[in-house]
Amino acid sequence: MTNQIFTSIDEAKDFLYSQFGKDESFDVCFKEVYVRSLPVLLVYVSGLIDSNTLTIQLTPLLYEREYDQKFEFEDHIENEDAYLDEHLNFFGKSEPKDRDEFVLGVLSGTVGIITLHGFAYTLELRNYPGRTPEEPDNEKVIRGSRDGFAENIIINAGLIRRRIRSPQLRLELHKLSDLGQTDVAIAYMNDIVNDKHLEWIKKRLGQIKHDGLTMTDKSLEEWLFKQKFHPMPFVRYSERPDIIAAHLLEGHIAIIVDTSPSVIIVPVSMFHLLQHAEEYRQAPFVGTAVRLLRYFAAIFSLTLLPIWYLLATNDYHLPEQLSFIGVKEESHIPLFLQIIIASLGLEYLRIAAIHTPTPLSTAMGLVAGVIIGQIAIEVGLFSGEVVLYSAVVAIFSFAIPTYELSSALKYFQFFIVILTALWGANGFFIALFITFSYFCHLRPMNVPYMWPLVPFFPTAFSRVFIRYPMADDALRPYIVGAKYRKRS
Repeated sequence: MTNQIFTSIDEAKDFLYSQFGKDESFDVCFKEVYVRSLPVLLVYVSGLIDSNTLTIQLTPLLYEREYDQKFEFEDHIENEDAYLDEHLNFFGKSEPKDRDEFVLGVLSGTVGIITLHGFAYTLELRNYPGRTPEEPDNEKVIRGSRDGFAENIIINAGLIRRRIRSPQLRLELHKLSDLGQTDVAIAYMNDIVNDKHLEWIKKRLGQIKHDGLTMTDKSLEEWLFKQKFHPMPFVRYSERPDIIAAHLLEGHIAIIVDTSPSVIIVPVSMFHLLQHAEEYRQAPFVGTAVRLLRYFAAIFSLTLLPIWYLLATNDYHLPEQLSFIGVKEESHIPLFLQIIIASLGLEYLRIAAIHTPTPLSTAMGLVAGVIIGQIAIEVGLFSGEVVLYSAVVAIFSFAIPTYELSSALKYFQFFIVILTALWGANGFFIALFITFSYFCHLRPMNVPYMWPLVPFFPTAFSRVFIRYPMADDALRPYIVGAKYRKRS
């Protein structure tokens, strides 16, 4: 039999002790029990299994053995494989083909069983620790489902299956890294997905040779796209099952990483990173208005401070109607340094908010935003206009739904401010041209990052800006390369 991977139960013990150590890990359990008259060895990690179900499965067998007068501890069962299949006919039982597969199954949360003559099995009794599904904090909606992904890959797969009840939904499981052996599932619609994109993902997954993906989905993104020092995000993250289901039906590919509540969506463009589920929970007109406001927020978060600095330092070009623009108070610090210090201060405030316990974060915001800001103006460190426009830009950046994109645009804003300070209007337009050219140059998965603006697709571009009614016969996005573009 293919699953007789040991010659005896004693050899199995010696091998497992060499792998896990003997009494060295409190959570690795070795139990000698009986299935009726057959002695077996159970091996499992106590924190990863459902102990109640294991007890329910084995208790009747152990109870009957006490009254089995014919039982003797001897080799009297000719076909252990058939015997165990008859008396422990558990639906989640599988047969590992070698010792490495058996050990990996135990470490993944299954219960390993080894019979007297070395037949090995694993029972699907996983019960990973983690949160129950709840609404993610960074993707809240006024109306809609309140469930969200957790750190359990099985729960996450179930949340997607619940929304797409189609046999064409595929969830391919891969194990990545040499020591971590992280479970990674590729989710896609088999009758829609672009085969070239799917093969590209599988090829890149096969090229990962590392000891572990400790930062889970972010580590995987860098390995997949060889991101190096590119600041822009090449994937979209989401913790909402409805968003993942919608993208799968469009032809995208989702990548689920165990122990991470975020699911990766590929391929995407920058405009995907600016969308939010709230737009589809409102009427089309309201959803369009919200989407446009968000696009303007992204543009202003990148350009408002440089434009204000350019006008404030060249106020002789301003018409009378815009005479309010500019610094009215004198300061000993150059305006350029004020902008940089204020922007860095907001970044420090954002970083501090992440590390500050929730009960203290409100007090910290009041201290930093009100007390420090007001005193800085009074002592002449900052002008009031710098604080005002820096705060407005911060609000615009918070309106961007993708945190990674919001952070990246902040540093491009620094770049534009610096070139504007060096060369005035020429520097401003040169910086804008370089930034836009860089965005257009990016082609993750050979997909244009600025599609449908560059290259320009008029119909798709209109759908990017306008949230059309769902009853309209919309085509699947061109960049996903779906086998069938019509959705209805």
